[in-house]
Amino acid sequence: HLAEPFDAEARAGKFGFRVDNTCGDTPQPNAWCDDWVTFFCERRLTHQLSLAKDATLTSLGERVVEKTPTWFEPFDASNPIRPCALHGDLWSGNIGTVGGEPSVFDPAAYYGHNEAEFGMSWCAGFSDAFYDAYFARFPKTETYFEERRLLYRLYHYLNHYNLFNCRRCGHPADSCNRRSTNSICTCTQNIKTFCSLNFDVHTPIGWVTLVQISR
Repeated sequence: HLAEPFDAEARAGKFGFRVDNTCGDTPQPNAWCDDWVTFFCERRLTHQLSLAKDATLTSLGERVVEKTPTWFEPFDASNPIRPCALHGDLWSGNIGTVGGEPSVFDPAAYYGHNEAEFGMSWCAGFSDAFYDAYFARFPKTETYFEERRLLYRLYHYLNHYNLFNCRRCGHPADSCNRRSTNSICTCTQNIKTFCSLNFDVHTPIGWVTLVQISR
């Protein structure tokens, strides 16, 4: 994340990638954009919401998108968001070793905000020592950090919702998808219930996160 970007567009401050790619099997648009917040809202959140084709999710998601610029107010000319080369899908299943050396694979690569790299942290298994060492080298911007942390998780929650077709049944994602070992989202019928409840912001359930940060 501290390395100079390879692509000229990223070196010039643009966010995106030279080609569109996928996150899992989900198409991931990467057209270059001068502004990170615009890129993330349009090419990540709004894109995933459009794939879900669900009015409830769209309504909640639009509220999140409206609030998103507030959580990036700490960044300005004196503390800019610089395009970093991101793996894009960094979880334990994409981390391993080759020849005894650490390796990552199956990327959904693009240039973006370094904090976005940890949107899959809920199933990556990184230790506190890892984060301490990381932020010692790349200090975090504390203001609204927790809100942004949830925001970046939300992209991957939405992606899992679309990948595993949770919208097609009345059960939690971990029971309708054998590949998922974590209860990472709930179906539409439960989202309406969540809207009327006060959930803790640190809950790992994706749609509760969506409701919480849309308030």
